[in-house]
Amino acid sequence: MEHRFVGLPKKGQTYLYLKEGGKLKKAKQVLWGDWLYIDPSLNITHKGKNYLAVIWSPKGPDPKTYYILEEHTDEKRPMELIFLDVGQGDGCVLITPERDQNERIMIIDAGKGDNMNTFLESRFKTYRNKFQFDAAILTHPDNDHYLGFESIFANKKIGFNNVYHNGLNERPVKGTWDKVGGHHKNHNGNSYVHELVETKKKLEELYGTKEKIGSFQYPGVMYNALTNDNIKGYKMLSVHKKHSTHKNGRAYMKGFAPINGRGYTIEVLGPVPEENENGELMLRKLSSYGETKNGHSILLRLHYGNFKIFFGGDLNIPAEKFLLQHYANKDKWPKYGSARSEAMIEEAREWFRSDVMKVCHHGSEKVTDEFIRAVDPACFIISSGDEEGHVHPRPDLLGRLGKLGRSNSPVILSTELQRSTREREDQKVIDRLKKNVNKLRSIKEEKLEDHTKSVDADIARLGRTNVSVFGSIYIKTDGERLIAAFKNEADSETKKWFYFEYHLNDEGELILKS
Repeated sequence: MEHRFVGLPKKGQTYLYLKEGGKLKKAKQVLWGDWLYIDPSLNITHKGKNYLAVIWSPKGPDPKTYYILEEHTDEKRPMELIFLDVGQGDGCVLITPERDQNERIMIIDAGKGDNMNTFLESRFKTYRNKFQFDAAILTHPDNDHYLGFESIFANKKIGFNNVYHNGLNERPVKGTWDKVGGHHKNHNGNSYVHELVETKKKLEELYGTKEKIGSFQYPGVMYNALTNDNIKGYKMLSVHKKHSTHKNGRAYMKGFAPINGRGYTIEVLGPVPEENENGELMLRKLSSYGETKNGHSILLRLHYGNFKIFFGGDLNIPAEKFLLQHYANKDKWPKYGSARSEAMIEEAREWFRSDVMKVCHHGSEKVTDEFIRAVDPACFIISSGDEEGHVHPRPDLLGRLGKLGRSNSPVILSTELQRSTREREDQKVIDRLKKNVNKLRSIKEEKLEDHTKSVDADIARLGRTNVSVFGSIYIKTDGERLIAAFKNEADSETKKWFYFEYHLNDEGELILKS
């Protein structure tokens, strides 16, 4: 069996075909980067074109043989980012383009519920035996970003090479500021959180025993991680040289800097610690406790070929002002529209400008126009859910994104808004399940195991949440082309996907392919 990937054709869509008599019938639409199992012994030529034999679900109870145009396949795969509809919160899976032992898979936040865990079990089949992810990134201690890791970390069959956090690790105590050790005014007149958690030893002191953590959520998540032997490292991630690799004045995740030669980089833009007179690191009090812990989210900018993708965490107005002034080296916040404001935005673009932006704080309106313009994306992705009382994404924010984004018609995608219902699909599964359960009464023993697997698969299919199936937004790029894709509502295997495709023209301008 050989492995290839679905390619991205210059025009049209890509399909798998069924062979019926002497004809090929369109059966499934597939998406760029999808994994293909090829059986070369079954390849065919049809109407002068070569078709590869694709074995669909080769380890399943009912594998099928389809055919795909050879020219619509590729030996290389694109980088893939899956922004899940995790319900309330953020959750993204980043899969690098390398294969086998060089592949890296990161989970950037996991929402509040179990949707991320459900998706991982479905996507990574070997996860049921043993699976090692590269990194879990908890961008900040808000439970709609970290609580989904609770069940993931508790699963002893999986592990992570590193768990990254922003240094603001909540203690098992009540209140607000006491959770991060309080804040204190420094000699420069600003208040700071001084008790940052930078080592595994400190984490173990805080969360090492069940008695210490009680029923507190963040401590419970970290306790599950610390008691999982397959999770190896625990690190604060920030722009400081202690926490990242520095090159040409920029900070990168260790292992993903230009010197690592991967062909892509992951730049770190936040949090931005400051040093006190003793050289100790601290994070500035931005405003309230909630705005401070959100505002110091881990911020990442992925750079692959011609494209940059920005992860905005839960930034808010005080945080964006702090970051823009820091990166543009401005002491005071200028009036919007002034020459100083325009200069600040232009200088900040050297750091933040990206083609795709994961919008800050689920589409909250509490962001600045200046920061949106500094990122200047052509495509916005909003991660939001139903189970919240904040009306995210805010309609007024959507209007601002459309006005301030790059080009006359920037694309705005939302995990909540892209979601469709599964009522028709579920009814088909229910009907099939009833039929198969009835068959169990009379089926022969030698066929019982395969038939039971089919029943189990249908039960698992019904168990998947709607959000993990239809709300996901897929970003895929090979550095030269980029697509933003989501599933159609159409109940059709041949009309399964819709996507926007981008490329750069000869002048270096980003073009949305029509």
